Amino acid sequence: METKNESSLDEFHLLGFSKGPIICSVLIAVTYAITITGNLAVFSIIHVNRHLHTPMYFFLSCLSALDVCYATVTLPMMLVHSITGNTKISFNRCLVQIYFFVSCGGAESLLLASMAYDRYVAICNPLRYMLIMNKKFCLGLMAGCWFLGSGNSMLHTFMTLKLTFCRGRHINHYFCDVIPILEIACSNIHSSHVVLHVDTAVLGLSTFLIVINSYVRIITTILKIQSSAGRRKVFSTCSAHLIVITIFYITGSFSYNSPKSGDFLNKVRISSILYSILPPLLNPVIYCLRNREVKMAFKKAFVKL
Repeated sequence: METKNESSLDEFHLLGFSKGPIICSVLIAVTYAITITGNLAVFSIIHVNRHLHTPMYFFLSCLSALDVCYATVTLPMMLVHSITGNTKISFNRCLVQIYFFVSCGGAESLLLASMAYDRYVAICNPLRYMLIMNKKFCLGLMAGCWFLGSGNSMLHTFMTLKLTFCRGRHINHYFCDVIPILEIACSNIHSSHVVLHVDTAVLGLSTFLIVINSYVRIITTILKIQSSAGRRKVFSTCSAHLIVITIFYITGSFSYNSPKSGDFLNKVRISSILYSILPPLLNPVIYCLRNREVKMAFKKAFVKL
């Protein structure tokens, strides 16, 4: 079979919208509206309330801003495809979507690790907390998250740009992602898979180990607290973050490390949707429900209105 790669002239067909377009449209629209509203509300309340101008809430506001970007990369385009029924997407637009999707995912993984380190310093080294987690260091961590996430994404985008595709360009997904694109490539994708696995091991595993190490030390410190009320208070500041991390890493790990053949391809597609939608959707809810200070700030804001 003759292969051809005409970059900007190529069009792909997304196969994820073949069933229930009306239901899909409603779900996508509601999910996006809740995600944007929730995250912008958290971001705004943190920046308006001076009592929340601490390193922990700085990272939480950054997470909310990142989640807005993360959801915007995929959901609006998914909504357009679902409503119009036109599931075509050009190679260039697909490439742009891959870049921003991978960039946001990588940045969020690094940001969650930074938040775990922040909790470790706050609980295990409380007297040095403000000295270590100063404004310059926090800004540097956030800039590093964006820089490394973007650099990692550029690598995957460049590898995708080099691929050659066959005539039947049907992507078994709702949006453009690295693995579904590799599945329809006709050229040798061995190097792309190697890069993907190395990247998952380096970026994913390293951040996961930082999180595990931080929380092992945190739990050890919590167990040394003699007062049960004190233990509950300290643990309550970490429980929301643990829930968010669990959702993010479980769905992300299944998306990029499970078998890529047979029925697993459909499961990977579903897990990829959960990986890109659930964290941005649930983060504001989880943090607001588990955080008394954020809830109080919201109540004060509503009273003023």
